[in-house]
Amino acid sequence: MTMRCVSFNPAIDQTVTLERLVPGEVVRALAVRHDAGGKGVNVASCLADAGQAVELHGLLGRDNAAIFEQLFAAKGIADRLRRVPGATRTNVKLLETGGRTTDVNLPGFTAAEADAEAVFTGLAQVGAGELVVISGSQPAGLAADTSARLVAALAGRGARVVADLSGVALDAVLALPPGALPHAVKPNRAELEAWAGRRFDERAALVDAARALVARGIALVVVSLGTDGAAFVSADGALQAAPPRLATGSTVGAGDAMVAGIASALADGLALDALARRATAFAAGKLGREGAHLPPAAELDALAAAVRPQPLDVWAAAPGSRT
Repeated sequence: MTMRCVSFNPAIDQTVTLERLVPGEVVRALAVRHDAGGKGVNVASCLADAGQAVELHGLLGRDNAAIFEQLFAAKGIADRLRRVPGATRTNVKLLETGGRTTDVNLPGFTAAEADAEAVFTGLAQVGAGELVVISGSQPAGLAADTSARLVAALAGRGARVVADLSGVALDAVLALPPGALPHAVKPNRAELEAWAGRRFDERAALVDAARALVARGIALVVVSLGTDGAAFVSADGALQAAPPRLATGSTVGAGDAMVAGIASALADGLALDALARRATAFAAGKLGREGAHLPPAAELDALAAAVRPQPLDVWAAAPGSRT
Protein backbone atom coordinates (compact mmCIF):
# COMPACT_ATOMS: atom_id res chain seq x y z
CA MET A 1 0.00 0.00 0.00
CA THR A 2 1.31 3.44 -0.93
CA MET A 3 0.83 5.97 1.84
CA ARG A 4 0.24 9.64 1.17
CA CYS A 5 1.68 12.41 3.32
CA VAL A 6 0.59 16.03 3.01
CA SER A 7 2.80 19.02 3.83
CA PHE A 8 1.36 22.43 3.00
CA ASN A 9 4.27 24.26 4.64
CA PRO A 10 7.63 22.42 4.53
CA ALA A 11 10.72 23.94 6.07
CA ILE A 12 14.47 23.76 5.91
CA ASP A 13 15.69 22.95 9.41
CA GLN A 14 18.92 24.84 10.13
CA THR A 15 20.30 23.28 13.30
CA VAL A 16 22.97 25.36 15.02
CA THR A 17 24.83 23.56 17.81
CA LEU A 18 26.34 25.69 20.57
CA GLU A 19 27.47 25.20 24.14
CA ARG A 20 24.98 27.58 25.71
CA LEU A 21 22.59 30.22 24.41
CA VAL A 22 23.06 33.53 26.22
CA PRO A 23 20.52 36.13 25.03
CA GLY A 24 22.10 39.48 24.21
CA GLU A 25 25.63 38.08 23.83
CA VAL A 26 27.69 36.91 20.88
CA VAL A 27 27.71 33.10 20.87
CA ARG A 28 30.10 31.01 18.80
CA ALA A 29 28.48 28.04 17.10
CA LEU A 30 30.10 24.60 17.28
CA ALA A 31 28.42 23.26 14.14
CA VAL A 32 25.58 23.88 11.71
CA ARG A 33 23.59 21.61 9.42
CA HIS A 34 20.66 21.98 7.05
CA ASP A 35 17.94 19.34 6.60
CA ALA A 36 14.84 19.22 4.43
CA GLY A 37 12.08 19.22 7.01
CA GLY A 38 8.70 20.38 8.15
CA LYS A 39 6.35 17.94 9.85
CA GLY A 40 4.94 16.32 6.73
CA VAL A 41 8.37 15.91 5.14
CA ASN A 42 9.70 14.42 8.39
CA VAL A 43 6.85 11.89 8.53
CA ALA A 44 7.44 10.85 4.92
CA SER A 45 11.19 10.54 5.55
CA CYS A 46 10.68 8.25 8.55
CA LEU A 47 8.11 6.11 6.73
CA ALA A 48 10.52 5.68 3.83
CA ASP A 49 13.24 4.59 6.28
CA ALA A 50 10.82 1.96 7.59
CA GLY A 51 10.34 0.55 4.08
CA GLN A 52 6.95 2.13 3.38
CA ALA A 53 6.10 3.32 -0.13
CA VAL A 54 5.32 7.04 0.24
CA GLU A 55 3.95 9.85 -1.88
CA LEU A 56 4.41 13.40 -0.59
CA HIS A 57 1.78 15.97 -1.57
CA GLY A 58 1.56 19.65 -0.71
CA LEU A 59 3.46 22.81 -1.59
CA LEU A 60 7.14 23.71 -2.02
CA GLY A 61 8.91 26.98 -2.85
CA ARG A 62 10.69 26.96 -6.20
CA ASP A 63 13.65 29.03 -5.05
CA ASN A 64 15.21 26.45 -2.70
CA ALA A 65 13.67 23.13 -3.71
CA ALA A 66 16.99 21.35 -4.34
CA ILE A 67 17.60 20.20 -0.75
CA PHE A 68 14.15 18.58 -0.71
CA GLU A 69 14.58 16.97 -4.10
CA GLN A 70 17.87 15.44 -2.94
CA LEU A 71 16.14 13.89 0.09
CA PHE A 72 13.29 12.51 -2.01
CA ALA A 73 15.70 10.98 -4.52
CA ALA A 74 17.83 9.41 -1.78
CA LYS A 75 14.85 7.83 0.00
CA GLY A 76 12.63 6.97 -2.96
CA ILE A 77 9.84 9.32 -1.88
CA ALA A 78 7.45 10.07 -4.75
CA ASP A 79 7.48 13.86 -5.12
CA ARG A 80 3.96 15.18 -5.73
CA LEU A 81 4.58 18.62 -4.23
CA ARG A 82 3.28 21.60 -6.20
CA ARG A 83 5.98 24.21 -6.80
CA VAL A 84 4.98 27.77 -5.88
CA PRO A 85 6.81 31.08 -6.35
CA GLY A 86 9.25 32.04 -3.61
CA ALA A 87 11.36 30.21 -1.07
CA THR A 88 10.35 27.56 1.43
CA ARG A 89 10.78 28.88 4.97
CA THR A 90 13.77 28.14 7.21
CA ASN A 91 13.36 27.06 10.83
CA VAL A 92 16.44 27.82 12.92
CA LYS A 93 17.03 25.35 15.77
CA LEU A 94 19.51 26.56 18.39
CA LEU A 95 20.64 23.32 20.04
CA GLU A 96 22.64 23.61 23.25
CA THR A 97 24.99 20.78 24.19
CA GLY A 98 22.86 20.15 27.29
CA GLY A 99 19.92 19.25 25.06
CA ARG A 100 17.78 22.41 25.24
CA THR A 101 16.50 23.66 21.86
CA THR A 102 15.31 27.16 20.96
CA ASP A 103 13.31 27.46 17.73
CA VAL A 104 13.23 30.57 15.52
CA ASN A 105 10.76 30.00 12.66
CA LEU A 106 11.19 32.34 9.69
CA PRO A 107 8.45 33.30 7.21
CA GLY A 108 8.31 31.58 3.84
CA PHE A 109 6.29 31.68 0.62
CA THR A 110 2.70 32.90 0.35
CA ALA A 111 0.32 30.41 -1.26
CA ALA A 112 -2.93 30.94 -3.15
CA GLU A 113 -6.20 29.06 -2.89
CA ALA A 114 -5.51 27.69 -6.37
CA ASP A 115 -2.43 25.99 -4.94
CA ALA A 116 -4.51 24.29 -2.25
CA GLU A 117 -7.07 23.20 -4.82
CA ALA A 118 -4.27 21.60 -6.86
CA VAL A 119 -3.28 19.56 -3.79
CA PHE A 120 -6.92 18.50 -3.35
CA THR A 121 -7.03 17.42 -6.99
CA GLY A 122 -3.82 15.43 -6.60
CA LEU A 123 -5.47 13.39 -3.85
CA ALA A 124 -8.83 12.99 -5.60
CA GLN A 125 -8.22 9.31 -6.37
CA VAL A 126 -7.62 8.32 -2.74
CA GLY A 127 -10.32 5.86 -1.76
CA ALA A 128 -11.77 3.84 1.09
CA GLY A 129 -9.29 2.38 3.54
CA GLU A 130 -6.26 4.22 2.20
CA LEU A 131 -4.05 6.12 4.63
CA VAL A 132 -3.23 9.83 4.39
CA VAL A 133 -1.13 11.73 6.94
CA ILE A 134 -1.78 15.48 7.12
CA SER A 135 0.60 17.32 9.39
CA GLY A 136 2.14 20.70 10.00
CA SER A 137 1.19 24.32 9.61
CA GLN A 138 -0.26 26.21 6.66
CA PRO A 139 1.54 28.99 4.77
CA ALA A 140 0.24 32.52 4.50
CA GLY A 141 -2.48 32.92 1.89
CA LEU A 142 -4.49 29.79 2.64
CA ALA A 143 -7.84 29.81 4.42
CA ALA A 144 -7.66 28.73 8.05
CA ASP A 145 -9.85 25.70 7.35
CA THR A 146 -7.83 24.39 4.38
CA SER A 147 -6.49 21.33 6.22
CA ALA A 148 -9.92 20.66 7.75
CA ARG A 149 -11.57 20.75 4.32
CA LEU A 150 -9.02 18.27 3.02
CA VAL A 151 -9.59 15.99 6.01
CA ALA A 152 -13.35 16.11 5.44
CA ALA A 153 -13.00 15.42 1.71
CA LEU A 154 -10.77 12.40 2.26
CA ALA A 155 -12.77 11.03 5.20
CA GLY A 156 -15.94 11.40 3.14
CA ARG A 157 -14.44 8.97 0.62
CA GLY A 158 -13.61 6.50 3.38
CA ALA A 159 -9.89 7.24 3.65
CA ARG A 160 -8.21 6.92 7.03
CA VAL A 161 -6.67 10.29 7.81
CA VAL A 162 -4.01 10.78 10.48
CA ALA A 163 -3.95 14.48 11.46
CA ASP A 164 -1.13 16.14 13.38
CA LEU A 165 -2.12 19.80 13.41
CA SER A 166 -2.22 22.68 15.88
CA GLY A 167 -3.90 26.00 16.54
CA VAL A 168 -6.84 27.04 14.41
CA ALA A 169 -6.20 24.21 11.94
CA LEU A 170 -6.64 21.64 14.72
CA ASP A 171 -9.69 23.47 16.07
CA ALA A 172 -11.29 23.35 12.62
CA VAL A 173 -10.59 19.61 12.28
CA LEU A 174 -11.98 18.76 15.71
CA ALA A 175 -15.12 20.78 14.93
CA LEU A 176 -15.92 18.62 11.89
CA PRO A 177 -19.11 16.56 12.08
CA PRO A 178 -19.09 12.76 12.47
CA GLY A 179 -18.25 11.15 9.14
CA ALA A 180 -15.84 13.96 8.27
CA LEU A 181 -13.50 13.52 11.23
CA PRO A 182 -10.01 12.06 10.85
CA HIS A 183 -9.30 8.48 11.81
CA ALA A 184 -6.53 9.53 14.21
CA VAL A 185 -5.20 12.73 15.79
CA LYS A 186 -2.04 13.44 17.79
CA PRO A 187 -2.39 16.59 19.89
CA ASN A 188 -0.07 17.43 22.75
CA ARG A 189 -1.35 18.23 26.21
CA ALA A 190 -1.57 22.00 25.64
CA GLU A 191 -3.45 21.52 22.37
CA LEU A 192 -5.92 19.16 24.01
CA GLU A 193 -6.42 21.66 26.84
CA ALA A 194 -7.11 24.41 24.29
CA TRP A 195 -9.75 22.24 22.61
CA ALA A 196 -11.36 21.34 25.94
CA GLY A 197 -11.25 24.97 27.08
CA ARG A 198 -9.71 24.18 30.44
CA ARG A 199 -6.43 23.32 32.12
CA PHE A 200 -5.94 19.70 33.11
CA ASP A 201 -4.78 20.03 36.69
CA GLU A 202 -5.31 16.29 37.14
CA ARG A 203 -4.15 13.60 34.76
CA ALA A 204 -7.62 12.07 34.81
CA ALA A 205 -8.99 15.19 33.11
CA LEU A 206 -6.64 14.62 30.17
CA VAL A 207 -7.80 11.02 29.90
CA ASP A 208 -11.44 12.12 29.94
CA ALA A 209 -10.82 14.67 27.16
CA ALA A 210 -9.11 12.06 24.95
CA ARG A 211 -11.97 9.64 25.51
CA ALA A 212 -14.43 12.40 24.61
CA LEU A 213 -12.77 12.74 21.20
CA VAL A 214 -13.05 8.98 20.67
CA ALA A 215 -16.73 9.17 21.63
CA ARG A 216 -17.19 11.87 18.96
CA GLY A 217 -15.99 9.45 16.28
CA ILE A 218 -12.18 9.69 16.10
CA ALA A 219 -10.95 6.10 16.15
CA LEU A 220 -7.54 6.81 17.71
CA VAL A 221 -6.37 9.71 19.88
CA VAL A 222 -2.67 9.90 20.76
CA VAL A 223 -1.68 12.62 23.23
CA SER A 224 1.99 13.58 23.56
CA LEU A 225 3.07 13.63 27.22
CA GLY A 226 6.68 14.82 27.06
CA THR A 227 9.02 12.58 29.05
CA ASP A 228 6.00 10.40 29.92
CA GLY A 229 5.75 9.36 26.29
CA ALA A 230 2.20 9.37 24.99
CA ALA A 231 -1.34 8.29 25.76
CA PHE A 232 -3.04 6.02 23.22
CA VAL A 233 -6.83 5.98 23.39
CA SER A 234 -9.32 4.12 21.20
CA ALA A 235 -12.57 2.23 21.58
CA ASP A 236 -10.44 -0.87 22.30
CA GLY A 237 -8.68 0.58 25.34
CA ALA A 238 -6.39 3.25 26.69
CA LEU A 239 -2.64 2.90 27.26
CA GLN A 240 0.35 5.02 28.25
CA ALA A 241 3.75 4.20 26.79
CA ALA A 242 7.14 5.86 27.24
CA PRO A 243 10.46 5.32 25.45
CA PRO A 244 12.63 2.61 27.03
CA ARG A 245 15.51 5.08 27.12
CA LEU A 246 15.98 8.81 26.59
CA ALA A 247 18.81 9.82 24.28
CA THR A 248 20.60 13.14 24.48
CA GLY A 249 20.93 15.49 21.55
CA SER A 250 18.38 16.77 19.08
CA THR A 251 14.72 15.93 19.59
CA VAL A 252 13.77 17.67 16.32
CA GLY A 253 11.34 15.41 14.46
CA ALA A 254 10.73 12.92 17.29
CA GLY A 255 7.02 13.73 17.35
CA ASP A 256 6.89 13.35 13.59
CA ALA A 257 8.61 9.98 13.91
CA MET A 258 5.84 8.94 16.31
CA VAL A 259 3.23 9.98 13.74
CA ALA A 260 5.06 7.84 11.18
CA GLY A 261 4.98 4.94 13.63
CA ILE A 262 1.24 5.39 14.15
CA ALA A 263 0.61 5.41 10.41
CA SER A 264 2.87 2.39 9.87
CA ALA A 265 1.05 0.45 12.58
CA LEU A 266 -2.35 1.35 11.12
CA ALA A 267 -1.18 0.18 7.70
CA ASP A 268 -0.20 -3.17 9.22
CA GLY A 269 -3.46 -3.48 11.18
CA LEU A 270 -1.75 -3.67 14.58
CA ALA A 271 -3.75 -3.83 17.80
CA LEU A 272 -3.53 -0.91 20.23
CA ASP A 273 -0.74 -2.41 22.38
CA ALA A 274 1.46 -3.16 19.37
CA LEU A 275 0.65 0.22 17.83
CA ALA A 276 1.76 1.99 21.02
CA ARG A 277 4.99 -0.02 21.02
CA ARG A 278 5.82 0.77 17.41
CA ALA A 279 4.94 4.47 17.62
CA THR A 280 7.02 4.85 20.77
CA ALA A 281 9.92 2.92 19.21
CA PHE A 282 9.91 5.21 16.16
CA ALA A 283 10.06 8.28 18.42
CA ALA A 284 12.82 6.74 20.57
CA GLY A 285 14.77 5.71 17.49
CA LYS A 286 14.75 9.29 16.23
CA LEU A 287 15.93 10.79 19.54
CA GLY A 288 19.49 12.04 19.26
CA ARG A 289 19.69 11.58 15.48
CA GLU A 290 20.34 14.56 13.25
CA GLY A 291 17.59 15.03 10.69
CA ALA A 292 14.40 13.01 10.35
CA HIS A 293 16.00 9.59 10.04
CA LEU A 294 15.30 6.27 11.74
CA PRO A 295 17.74 3.52 12.74
CA PRO A 296 17.73 0.11 11.02
CA ALA A 297 14.71 -2.16 11.40
CA ALA A 298 16.45 -4.47 13.90
CA GLU A 299 17.05 -1.55 16.28
CA LEU A 300 13.46 -0.38 15.93
CA ASP A 301 12.23 -3.89 16.69
CA ALA A 302 14.42 -4.05 19.80
CA LEU A 303 13.14 -0.68 20.98
CA ALA A 304 9.51 -1.76 20.44
CA ALA A 305 10.11 -4.97 22.41
CA ALA A 306 11.47 -2.90 25.30
CA VAL A 307 8.43 -0.58 25.50
CA ARG A 308 6.09 -1.49 28.36
CA PRO A 309 2.64 0.04 27.81
CA GLN A 310 0.46 0.29 30.91
CA PRO A 311 -3.25 1.02 31.36
CA LEU A 312 -3.79 4.75 31.04
CA ASP A 313 -5.87 4.83 34.21
CA VAL A 314 -2.82 3.55 36.14
CA TRP A 315 -0.74 6.44 34.78
CA ALA A 316 -3.55 8.89 35.55
CA ALA A 317 -3.77 7.72 39.17
CA ALA A 318 -0.01 8.00 39.77
CA PRO A 319 1.30 10.80 42.06
CA GLY A 320 1.73 14.17 40.39
CA SER A 321 -0.98 15.99 38.53
CA ARG A 322 0.96 17.42 35.55
CA THR A 323 3.89 16.23 33.45
